[in-house]
Amino acid sequence: MVIRGREALIADKAPKAIGPYSLGIRTRGLIFTSGTLGVDPKTGEFAPGGIEAETRQALHNLANILEAGGSSLDLVVKTTVFMSDLGEFSKMNDVYAEFFTGEPPARSTVQVAALPKGAAVEIEAVAVVGQVHSD
Repeated sequence: MVIRGREALIADKAPKAIGPYSLGIRTRGLIFTSGTLGVDPKTGEFAPGGIEAETRQALHNLANILEAGGSSLDLVVKTTVFMSDLGEFSKMNDVYAEFFTGEPPARSTVQVAALPKGAAVEIEAVAVVGQVHSD
């Protein structure tokens, strides 16, 4: 739905929002995503296997949201990673590096007291709409 220059994204391949928010908003050539969890959109359950599996699934979900808005992980300019335990940072970081190769986006990572549904990790992003171009 387009409202005053902004469009709420619908991503059929990503889990549905668990509250009154959009998975992503496209506006003025940018996409702003909500935080994505490591929930399998088919089962509604967390990907089994701990922080690595949740991170991998969260990034797949993020990619699907971006794709629905005409973007991709290659066009992400900033991410924020929320973790319930920074002691697992290196495990999350190893999986994250699989998805963002070359010149990765800017990133903040913070530990929080708790995440929705007891998640270990939540990732949000800002991305450019369009295609990757070499400068």
